[in-house]
Amino acid sequence: MKTEFICGVALCACASGLLAATDTAADTASRKKLEHVLVTVPLHKANTDTAFPIDLLDGDALSRQATATLGDTLSNLPGINNASFGPGVGQPVIRGLQGPRVMVLQNGTRSADVSALSADHAVAVEALLADSIEVLRGPATLLYGGGAIGGVVNVIDGRIPTQRISETEVLAEYRYEGASDANIGVLRADFGRGDFAWHADFMTREGGDLRVPDGTGSEAGNTLENTGMDAWSGTLGGSYHFGESFVGLAVARIENNYGLPAGTHEHHDEGHDEALADEDHEEGGIRLDMAQTRYDAALHLHEPLPGFEVLRVFTTLTDYEHVELEPTGDVGTRYLSDSLEARAELTHREWAGFHGALGLHASDGEFSALGEESFVPATDIQRRGIFMLEDWHSGPVTVELGLRLDRDELSPQAGAAPQRDFTAVSASAGLVWDLSNQWSASIAATRAERAPSVEELYSNFGNSGPDSWVTHGATGAIELGDVDLGTEQSLNWELGLDWSYGAHHARLAVYQNDFSNYIDLANTGLDVNETPVRQYLEGGARFYGAELEAGWGLGEFAGGDVLLTTTADFVRGELDNRGDVPRLPPARVGLGLDWDSERVALYTKITVASSQDHPGENEPTTEGYTLWTAGADWRLDLAGSEWTVRAMLDNILDEEVRLSTSYLRDVAPEAGRAVSIGVRLSL
Repeated sequence: MKTEFICGVALCACASGLLAATDTAADTASRKKLEHVLVTVPLHKANTDTAFPIDLLDGDALSRQATATLGDTLSNLPGINNASFGPGVGQPVIRGLQGPRVMVLQNGTRSADVSALSADHAVAVEALLADSIEVLRGPATLLYGGGAIGGVVNVIDGRIPTQRISETEVLAEYRYEGASDANIGVLRADFGRGDFAWHADFMTREGGDLRVPDGTGSEAGNTLENTGMDAWSGTLGGSYHFGESFVGLAVARIENNYGLPAGTHEHHDEGHDEALADEDHEEGGIRLDMAQTRYDAALHLHEPLPGFEVLRVFTTLTDYEHVELEPTGDVGTRYLSDSLEARAELTHREWAGFHGALGLHASDGEFSALGEESFVPATDIQRRGIFMLEDWHSGPVTVELGLRLDRDELSPQAGAAPQRDFTAVSASAGLVWDLSNQWSASIAATRAERAPSVEELYSNFGNSGPDSWVTHGATGAIELGDVDLGTEQSLNWELGLDWSYGAHHARLAVYQNDFSNYIDLANTGLDVNETPVRQYLEGGARFYGAELEAGWGLGEFAGGDVLLTTTADFVRGELDNRGDVPRLPPARVGLGLDWDSERVALYTKITVASSQDHPGENEPTTEGYTLWTAGADWRLDLAGSEWTVRAMLDNILDEEVRLSTSYLRDVAPEAGRAVSIGVRLSL
């Protein structure tokens, strides 16, 4: 299916929505959602007050879409896709960018896992426990690092209560997900007394091998072997409030044991005998056993100094470990990452028409990969940053500015590789012009710079040739770094057009990202003993694309309000002298229809994706697909408690879906037709 057809369907849907909107806006304006106040931005803005696109997932939408992985949870938002590595791993892809170019935060500080280093590493956050998920682009990303060229994803779960709690709130939920025969339980409590507020939560998930369309699974069956998962997490936090300020602490533990699909890991090194290779193939690969302990502290001071509104200080200490377990149960590689991160943001009152925030950001960490399959030296990582974010208003015009200076030092231990230091400067500017009460236009430009990661620099460093190269066990490939890489630099442009009228809204965005030094893990087309060789290369690259998101209130029908939603997106990427950027998502269009009454909600969505016939050098094409989902919620009030019963049917057409963003697209299709049910109790 061609991109032109995708865009045509989207435009037709928009036209139909506009026709309906002219007659129904007054009837449905009362359903317009209250604006979400952004937590990720220290200026306490509503998401309509900023010059740049803010993707938000909260409330019922988050409850329905939350899954085991962050990438899958966000994949229905325009411009965001999922880079799956089996059902246990799903990293977000924003406008074709992923890995270190997408920064994942938990309550304002980094998730502090190693997901950005490799496609097989899971993100150490739980969407099921989130109150909301915010996705930022533009100047606001410079609060967290110039390397977030794709964007910043902040998962907000309220583990440190930011408000006094006068009434105890308890939430209990059970879910059954048919695709993996998974049982999921969630328990959460928020309570307080006087100036003290407390939070506690617990989540458990246990699932088996993923069901896929007939003939697409392991040994041409309908299941994907070795894809079961067993995970749990628990959190305890509290805060003390004085005036409009507070201080708080939290501790959290997450453990996740998940399998990688059959065919992703086969040994070809001389150090492994043929019997182990055969056993590896027969039993379907390895498992990753991940554990993280995280300690958070936060301090918010209202009016700390004359001329300043609020001081926000965040500190996070994390202890992360995961091991790659062979089919025999032996440890192949052990990844360790300990980090301490601190950031301070000081929001000032209006100065000469400017309102904004200044801040400092620092982190120290130690990364190591140990074992016979280790291919990256243990490295100490030190990061320092200073940033500012400002906005200026004059009548219908809003200007936003961002500036950040970063200093990164990577020091391999025991002199195993050369130390590298990087200084990165990033800046951003944008303008919004309110053309009328219904229309606004925006333009934004960002100059972003990112220091290369440990794996990009040091993978297989010192291993002089094919006989000594070490295979990355989980990906089943030899990965070669380049210790001479420089900073990755890009110049990004975006144009936006927004329309809102009553309960209706639409946003169109077009963008282009020009990289002067794009770092890519390229498939060289070579192999060593049937193991593919991938190498980190740098060079020019250009990304461009467009996104459309719209919602149309169609009035009341049979006692419920009807909402039509439309989404569409596409992205292309081209490398200088090396063809297309590999593993980019295809063009998509989505049409959704919701009917919502006081007690019952019905919803359905169809997403059509084109084939990806620009797969990149030495990469296979992927076919297009159509995903159709439907669901229903029933709400009941019983004895002062609120019950929600949910049933959903995913992939109704039982389509074979292979994601072009995934390294495993040839061996690991996405889930087939499946029923999910859930019960949620709020007290």
